Amino acid sequence: MSGQNDDEKAGGLSRRHALECMVWAGTGVLWTLSGGVPKSLNLLTESRAAEAVQKGFTFLQISDSHVGFDKEAKVTAVDTLGEAIGKVKALPVKPSFMIHTGDITHLSKADQFDMADQIIGGTGLDVHYVPGEHDMVDAGQGKAYMERYGKGTLGQGWYSFDQNGVHFIGLVNVVNLKTGGLGFLGADQLAWLAKDLGGRSASTPIIVFAHIPLWTIYPQWGWGTDDSAQALALLKPFGSVTVLNGHIHQIVQKVEGNMTFHTARSTAFAQPAPGAAPAPGPMIVFPPASWALTSTLMSCGIAWTAVPCTLL
Repeated sequence: MSGQNDDEKAGGLSRRHALECMVWAGTGVLWTLSGGVPKSLNLLTESRAAEAVQKGFTFLQISDSHVGFDKEAKVTAVDTLGEAIGKVKALPVKPSFMIHTGDITHLSKADQFDMADQIIGGTGLDVHYVPGEHDMVDAGQGKAYMERYGKGTLGQGWYSFDQNGVHFIGLVNVVNLKTGGLGFLGADQLAWLAKDLGGRSASTPIIVFAHIPLWTIYPQWGWGTDDSAQALALLKPFGSVTVLNGHIHQIVQKVEGNMTFHTARSTAFAQPAPGAAPAPGPMIVFPPASWALTSTLMSCGIAWTAVPCTLL
């Protein structure tokens, strides 16, 4: 009893703080495949997640861990990432692998990459990465990322692999960002994608993952990819295409013909809904003094809109 109170008074982390943050920011997404069509489960739904991993092929997606972000007084991005990974480690059967859809770090610093590797590596899972724009701000403009995660990739980090009859494609759309911060794939990567898909049966399930959404959600904030139409045209002949993204720190879903689009929450902090604030950015919630928590992170616009939020 007194130990917890002392911890609160000292301003240190309590596990409850991190868990509260995860409710509003995010943990990770457990994907299951049935008939070549992925279905998602939140890791906070523990019983359903545990059941899914025992039934067949599953993989995990986490996104926007932003290790190094420290604007929240009580809970850092390291704390919430650690709690998310704890949920993964608690699953009774390990998923086949993990996908990280970018912004591993906040400032591309070596110690931030080191910390992320240490925490995520605790799962014992193979991890397939693509970079976010925050992973490309070192002096070498992505050199630090490529030295760690670029082995076996092409260009600036794109690649593909096959598992359990599904073809996975990791794309990089955070280099040479366009006006307003829109993502960009570029001619070389699009040519590689056409070659990669060539000769594959149209019945092959395809899962594409990249950091910035591959469909236009809110171009005023750069929430889209300038040349995504060319990539989507190459994917159109396939019967089941799923596109997984991060970047916007909230769940948005769309179905268009044979393509299903999903964005994931960040494990670190939420961002406002499109157009709900003057600009995108981390949302910090300051709850009333009567609450047990001093501050939490929250997806503003989803719930509790009466709670004051500050955009950093």
